[in-house]
Amino acid sequence: MAQPSKAFETLAAKRAEAKLGGGQARIDAQHQKKKLTARERLELLFDDGSFEELGALVTHRSSLFGLDKQQFLGDGVITCYGKVNGRLTYAYAQDFTVLGGSLAEAHAEKICRLMDLALDNGAPIVGLNDSGGARIQEGVVSLGGYADLFYRNTLASGVIPQLSLIMGPCAGGAVYSPALTDFIGMVEGNSYMFVTGPNVVKTVTHQDVTSEELGGASAHASKSGVTHFTYSNGALAIEGFRTLLRYLPQNNQDGVSLLPYTSSGSELRPNLDKAVPESALQPYDMREVIAEVADSESFLEVHRDFAENMIVGFARLGGRCIGIVANQPAHLAGVLDIPASTKGARFVRFCDAFSIPLLVLVDVPGFLPGTDQEWNGIIVHGAKLLYAFSEATVPRITVITRKAYGGAYDVMNSKHIGADLNYAWPSAEIAVMGAKGAAEIIFKGEISASSEPAALLAKKEAEYAEAFANPYQAAARGYVDEVIFPHETRAKLLRAFSMLENKSVSRPKRKHGNIPL
Repeated sequence: MAQPSKAFETLAAKRAEAKLGGGQARIDAQHQKKKLTARERLELLFDDGSFEELGALVTHRSSLFGLDKQQFLGDGVITCYGKVNGRLTYAYAQDFTVLGGSLAEAHAEKICRLMDLALDNGAPIVGLNDSGGARIQEGVVSLGGYADLFYRNTLASGVIPQLSLIMGPCAGGAVYSPALTDFIGMVEGNSYMFVTGPNVVKTVTHQDVTSEELGGASAHASKSGVTHFTYSNGALAIEGFRTLLRYLPQNNQDGVSLLPYTSSGSELRPNLDKAVPESALQPYDMREVIAEVADSESFLEVHRDFAENMIVGFARLGGRCIGIVANQPAHLAGVLDIPASTKGARFVRFCDAFSIPLLVLVDVPGFLPGTDQEWNGIIVHGAKLLYAFSEATVPRITVITRKAYGGAYDVMNSKHIGADLNYAWPSAEIAVMGAKGAAEIIFKGEISASSEPAALLAKKEAEYAEAFANPYQAAARGYVDEVIFPHETRAKLLRAFSMLENKSVSRPKRKHGNIPL
């Protein structure tokens, strides 16, 4: 057998060197932190043996501050393409073992090239972030590299799905690329995001705070809403993103994700007839309604720990992917506040950008009152949700299960702002406000002059409830297309979304609208 040539030996050695990243010692240190290496993460993300690496032999071009003595093949990021769930996907993984995964000229160029390929070929891109930030030895070149990424994130927005998984540090300017993508995931205890770190916070504000408290997975999942998903370890995080990609189209021209579906029999769901309690004051879990309406175990909730009075997520209905937006009566009575409004608006806009039909489940008593809400801009934030629904041209269906009061009735995908079909259960109450508050206002003079004000208020409250605490006046006006028994809901929705699958809407030509940001 002929001996391999020197050229072959050189290539084999360089490939082996590239696979070692920053070296075995740093790989071991990564493992000691209970973190996977960049290459291990990509092997979990892609279908077995399917990914092809690009730019493995790229190196940086700087000689300042000792960088000439720290040359690593790949320059701290692995860029590649392959198959995820059998579909073309692009991904990059920052390698913390190489110069702390820091981003500079060559590192950024590799990612930009990959993003260009993803956009040109209409396929999702996944970023696995684990970086110490900008490579300060390269100065402004590093900042320029970040800006190049941000620009491409913006160009790709609404064209291809962009996903970011934070698997280590992500600080300073590095946070803005994930923030511009569609969905962010974080690993508990091993990842954090912040613009300024704990040391700067202490210097400026004199607050003592840890990295985890300031920008860990829990903080961003429940307080800021920056991250949509959290996972207990890196392997589960990657599996979670593989699952998420199953619901998403390849691009904005690809159409809705479909799975084969065969009905197991009747599509009626008797359990829904018991979903809404007799008392209008008693809460219930809207997730139980979603579980009955959607295909079995198909609901993938987004932003679960943030703004819990609003539920958003993906599900399948007859195999078809849909987006679900729902008030949650089990938390703050399902009221709309600032976090819930922005959470819902962001999700609606994603679904509309990628032609994913929307199902809206309504049980909302109104907007949350209070100085905190008003001074922090509930008017503008509530308008975001209103704008997002009004702008959406995908099939949109609303089911009112119980309360739909005041401006919140309008905002939650009412017929007046372009919903295609609106259903109501017999338990629905569609009115300007609750019966008690309405009676106190309408009959204020009469009640105050009465010798028995409490009895008169109760009587007037009952009269108002009889007139308005039902869906029939709205149905008489055509604001509700049909009042249905709860158990019919799934069957109705299956037919309705099928009927709307070829919906096409023309809008006036414009550069873009001016959503109230």
